[in-house]
Amino acid sequence: MRAGDPLRRWDQPPLSRLAGAVTRPGDGPARPRVLTVIALLSCAAVLLAAGWAGDDRPTGDRTGGEVTRVGVAHGDSIPGYVRAAAADLAALPPAAPAAGDGTYALVSLSSYLTPQGAAAVLGDVPVAAVLGRVPLADRQTEIVRIPAQRVPDDVVAGMVDVAARKEREAADYRARSGALTDGGQAERELRQVYDSGAEVSAAEAAAYRSGCACLYAAVVRAEPVALRRLAARPGVRAVDPAPEVTRLDRTVFTPPLPEQREVAHPPADAGLVARAATGKGDRGTPPTPPVGETSEPAPEVTDSSPVRTGPASGGIPPPTPPTSADAAAGGTGAPAG
Repeated sequence: MRAGDPLRRWDQPPLSRLAGAVTRPGDGPARPRVLTVIALLSCAAVLLAAGWAGDDRPTGDRTGGEVTRVGVAHGDSIPGYVRAAAADLAALPPAAPAAGDGTYALVSLSSYLTPQGAAAVLGDVPVAAVLGRVPLADRQTEIVRIPAQRVPDDVVAGMVDVAARKEREAADYRARSGALTDGGQAERELRQVYDSGAEVSAAEAAAYRSGCACLYAAVVRAEPVALRRLAARPGVRAVDPAPEVTRLDRTVFTPPLPEQREVAHPPADAGLVARAATGKGDRGTPPTPPVGETSEPAPEVTDSSPVRTGPASGGIPPPTPPTSADAAAGGTGAPAG
């Protein structure tokens, strides 16, 4: 409705009678009062029209700032989370509320798997995304979320994209390190941070390009009966149903890592600590990522590579440009943890 429509639809006979009273002979003393009434009614009509016009404005999306979190939080008990997920799964109704849509669920795996291994465990359950990290021992590595409807094909392609991004990150770290020419203590410490970042990024790139055993969770969508069957398969640690999830781009998934047993917590970067302690490090070939479990969990950051902070005297290096693989078609790194 346009702003002028309420005025045209206003009850006209009373206004006409009032207007006639203004022009009727012999009513001289009443004329100012009639004009006042007309003016007040006109103002009321304008205000009413403005209010109606305002109601026609689009409401917009009021959930823009809301984020749903599914998984285990930092500091929480891993066994407690697994038990709670099993109880929630058992409590689901026989069918999803919306027939045919299914229920989103976070599937935590017992070990790191290759794309082909994940496909064998997940079977025919519809997959929306997989989560992974390169399990470098005692090193922080990025947790990535790769959209994947066809497993393993989409996962392999996503890993290649992540590998290319990691190669760019490694080159950026090396360039930053090489640009530091001052021999002072602060720059030496900062150079150690950049060199560590280059080593880890290069190792991640090599691992993803080879199709590593780096996947440890998946986001699926299926009917409750299918989710329960999936939870009973070998290699599945937990199936955490999330019927409240309607949009993946506003959901953060934080599954426990396979090496996490008791409490979810981020690790220290032992490689960077060693460099800081010795003041030097091996700048040769990046370490080869081991297969299987690591001794420490990864950071709960899923939208960018961890920012490795140097010693206080050296300050904090400028962060690398945003590197979330989610930036490409909802790619890796999600709002997840």
